[in-house]
Amino acid sequence: MKKVLIISSSLRKNANSEQLAASFADGAKAAGHDVEIVSLRDKEVKFCIGCFVCQKTKRCFMHDDADVIREKMLHADVLVFATPIYYYEMSGALKTMLDRANPLFVSDYRFHKVYALATAAEDAEYVPQKAFSGIEGWVDCFEKAELAGLFFCGGINDAAEAFPAKQVAVLVPTTVLAQQHFQTFSERFLSFGPTVDVICRF
Repeated sequence: MKKVLIISSSLRKNANSEQLAASFADGAKAAGHDVEIVSLRDKEVKFCIGCFVCQKTKRCFMHDDADVIREKMLHADVLVFATPIYYYEMSGALKTMLDRANPLFVSDYRFHKVYALATAAEDAEYVPQKAFSGIEGWVDCFEKAELAGLFFCGGINDAAEAFPAKQVAVLVPTTVLAQQHFQTFSERFLSFGPTVDVICRF
C-alpha cells in the first residue's frame, strides 16, 4: 500500500481539475492505497523569495500553510498535482506551492512517482504541454523521483462540467508504461462502457 498525496490547485469551487483529482483518488483507493487530497483553495502560501536558507535549514523561514503541505509531501510515496490550465500554464497556486517545496530538495523525501492532472477549455494536444513541462522540470530536480504519468482532459470550461462525453488523454514517457496503463484502464473501465485505446510512437 502506498501513501498517495493529491494536491488540487484550482481556487474555484467544484473545479474540473478538482473533480479529476477526486476521480484519481477514487481509483487509487480502489487499488488499496492510502489517499489524501489537499486543496490549495483558502490556503495561505506566500511566494518564495529565493533566499535559499531552506537548503541549509531544510525548512522555510516563512510559516504558513505551505509548512503543513510540504511535510505531507515529504512523507508521501506518490505525489499527484492537479491543475487547471491558465494561459497554457499550470495555475499560479501550484507554481507557488512547488517553489515553496524547495526544502524537500535537501531532505530525505519518500516520493518516487509523480503524476500530473490537468483540465482546460481547449482540447488541442499542445494545450497542457507547457504546464506539464514545468511540473516535469520540478520532478527532474529530485533524483529518486520520476514523472510516472500525465492526464489531460480538455474541452471543458464551466465548473463541475467534467466529464461526460469527453475524451481523456493519458500521456506517459515510455512505451512500456503506455501498455501497462492501457491494460489497467481496460480492466478497470470494462463495466463502465468507455472505449480505451493506446497510441505508441512505434
